[in-house]
Amino acid sequence: SLSREGTSVEAVRTVSLTIDDKPGCGEVVVLLGPSGCGKSTLLKCIAGLMTPTHGQVRSLNENVVGTSRDRGMVFQAYTAFTWLTVQGNIEYGLALAGVPKIQRDEKAKAALVQVGLSEFAGHYPKDLSGGMKQRLAIARTLVNQPKLLLLDEPFGALDPQTRWGMQGLLLDISRKLDNTTLLVTHDVSEAVYVADTIYVLSSRPAKILHRIDVPYFESRESTLRQSTRFREVEDHILGLLQQQDQSIHLA
Repeated sequence: SLSREGTSVEAVRTVSLTIDDKPGCGEVVVLLGPSGCGKSTLLKCIAGLMTPTHGQVRSLNENVVGTSRDRGMVFQAYTAFTWLTVQGNIEYGLALAGVPKIQRDEKAKAALVQVGLSEFAGHYPKDLSGGMKQRLAIARTLVNQPKLLLLDEPFGALDPQTRWGMQGLLLDISRKLDNTTLLVTHDVSEAVYVADTIYVLSSRPAKILHRIDVPYFESRESTLRQSTRFREVEDHILGLLQQQDQSIHLA
């Protein structure tokens, strides 16, 4: 990738992983690492927004070449067409694809239900809070029914309470839609709360340091974060990240 000065930057190095499709699971996989380590670059390569200079990315047994409706991506920054209503924003991509109006309406309404925005269908983005705008961004992606949902730190700009609610929404969506979700974050607590599997990445250029299978938690209520088992997993990951920091300082 390129820096702001236009110089070449090695963002990712020797990252190799396979995420299996698990029908009936709704698996959430998290790429966890420090800010600026190359997580977003890796996600953009999977989405088809960037082409890796070495190696290849495959999705559904095919090489990734450009974007696809099977791979939907949600960014951290809120993106919406200000002149369109909430439902109009969701229908926009379907209209470009030639989907008839009746079907667009049905699909958009279903996506609004999934993210809890049905009563705001006729509102405009300026009327929405930050959390609601991110729900809109997710709905715009879900309306295409992607098999792989890619999320690039989508909750980073939200206040803690709204962020927890969005994490719960993500879990509900992944279970109901039974797709595979790949989330990028640098928040350890968020990773443990939503993930089935966590890949811990190094500082740039990103390398996979550890793969962690998160224990099955019977309940994903917000109180889970206070449980002994949750904190044990969290402390384990924090310890792994701290070891990495120490090795960098000693190098």
